[in-house]
Amino acid sequence: MNKRFEGKVAFITGGSRGIGKAVLEQFAEEGAIVAVIDVNEEALVSTANEFKEKGYTIYAKVASVVDSEQVKAAVKEVYDLYGSVDILVNNAGVIRDNLLFKMTDSDWQTVMDVHLKGAFNATQAVQEYMVQNKYGRIINISSTSALGNRGQANYATAKAGLQGFTKTLAIELGKFGITANAVAPGFIESDMTKETARRIGISFDELVSASVANIPVGRSGRPADIANAVAFFADEKSSFVNGQVIYVAGGPKT
Repeated sequence: MNKRFEGKVAFITGGSRGIGKAVLEQFAEEGAIVAVIDVNEEALVSTANEFKEKGYTIYAKVASVVDSEQVKAAVKEVYDLYGSVDILVNNAGVIRDNLLFKMTDSDWQTVMDVHLKGAFNATQAVQEYMVQNKYGRIINISSTSALGNRGQANYATAKAGLQGFTKTLAIELGKFGITANAVAPGFIESDMTKETARRIGISFDELVSASVANIPVGRSGRPADIANAVAFFADEKSSFVNGQVIYVAGGPKT
């Protein structure tokens, strides 16, 4: 396995399951020290133990991205332990899907807080160290839902917001050797899409089949597909790729 992230420290939010865990694994396999925060303590402990058994160096802490003090404390601990924070992946996310007329204030605010405030908190915490080191890679996890999706007014808005956030970070931080890019997954088999199947009252297999029918490559996505795109943006060689959004959806999503 290519060790292109040897000596790098990667910090992933919401990284104990699904896409986040696949990203975490990609970095660890390629030599990075990995750090993860999550609110799901059970999944976090399980992932940390699994990684340690494989011989990976991992920092894991229960923390909410919505709480700026918790995020700052975790990032500082990682920096103090390992001497840098080179890569940030803003992956933490939730869904509270509903049609607009049924959507509650809480449905809206929870999604905004986790995706947007969470990404802001984590990015603000790491940028101090990245600017100091004159190096950084920030990758935000958006979604094809940013282009609009029925029942997801909150989620679509948050994911579109992340794309604007990404482009602004690219403009502000580029001169410090820091790039900011976004990966926008299409249909990925994950806990989140299983939750979608439950919400709309069909089996997960039925949801997969219906989704695949509209995907040009004829298969659904896997978390590893997203991890591969994240790793491209995080690569030291990708220093001239900045402020971009790549749709990883098995076909064109524009």
